[in-house]
Amino acid sequence: MKFSLAKQVLLDGLNKVTGAVSTRPSMPILSNVLLSAADGELQLMTTNMELTIMTKVPCMVEKEGAVTLPAKKLQSIIRELRDGEVEVDVKDTVATICCNRAKFKLNGLSADEFPGLPSFREVREFKVPQAMLNKGFRYTEFAIANDGMRYVLNGIYTCFQDGKLTLVATDGRRLALFENELEFPESQNVCIDIPSRAVAELHRLLGDAGDVMVRVTTNQAAFDFGDTLLITKLIDGNYPNYRQVIPSRYNERIVLPAPELNETVRRVSLLSSEKSNIVSFRFVLGVMQVQSSAKNMGEASEEMPIDYNGRELSIAFNADFVQAPLKAVGDSEVAIDLIDASSPGVMRVADEFLYVLMPIHV
Repeated sequence: MKFSLAKQVLLDGLNKVTGAVSTRPSMPILSNVLLSAADGELQLMTTNMELTIMTKVPCMVEKEGAVTLPAKKLQSIIRELRDGEVEVDVKDTVATICCNRAKFKLNGLSADEFPGLPSFREVREFKVPQAMLNKGFRYTEFAIANDGMRYVLNGIYTCFQDGKLTLVATDGRRLALFENELEFPESQNVCIDIPSRAVAELHRLLGDAGDVMVRVTTNQAAFDFGDTLLITKLIDGNYPNYRQVIPSRYNERIVLPAPELNETVRRVSLLSSEKSNIVSFRFVLGVMQVQSSAKNMGEASEEMPIDYNGRELSIAFNADFVQAPLKAVGDSEVAIDLIDASSPGVMRVADEFLYVLMPIHV
């Protein structure tokens, strides 16, 4: 096996796939990347048996073949090389890597030992704009739980249903929901639970142009976009009825620019307690007051003029939980719906994003 390509092209390919490499592999070969050179392309694939990522890059193939090499070590070597043409010559399972005046010999393992791609049968298929799916992950990923007891919450619940794509994440204290219209046959309706690691890799790899083809079976899903394929096992279990925690009414609505609210909360939270990180909001005629305090440290407050003529209302939240959605929605305006000091607050952006946040009793 012998091939050559530009250093940055090879590095870009490795950067795409190394996210599926396990830090504690059950088998040594799962620490490796499978390199297959043929027909003017180099295919790179990694897997941890739960998550598989494969991509292709163009290269000059002098001799076709395949080998597996330590993924992280190969990535480190290629990253440190000077820019230029990289030549990889493999004899048996030893790869000689040359670029400019640098030369490395890296021991690998036979490609025959590497696990094959999972098979897909009885699939449901959906074509989703990459920009839509990427935005949906950005609007919900921060609310994913890391719960050893309720494993079903450790992912994004993804529904193709009723002509809509719906993404939901919750950790029990907050809930993020993204929804957008999407065309697909009603017979394809399905809901899946995508693990957090797969979500993180997809969010990193997806762009804002083109479509992603999503293929779903009973226990796994494949995302095919550009020259990249990601396959993940799905979380098995019954996701809780998230609709029942969304308040059906509100007494007061405040509309604010997300960046300004985020900056205000960030400043005031500098003097919140490190343990509880509580920030209090007080709404009075034309003004929102944001306050925090920490024992033996001090207190902070800031006023923000707002269009508000409702009744006086105070409520407290975890500052990080307030900031997370505000960072995600960027320059959008957010509508904050409140009932009282002890009921969940709801943030909304247009018709596509909803965020439920439980208050903290001070």
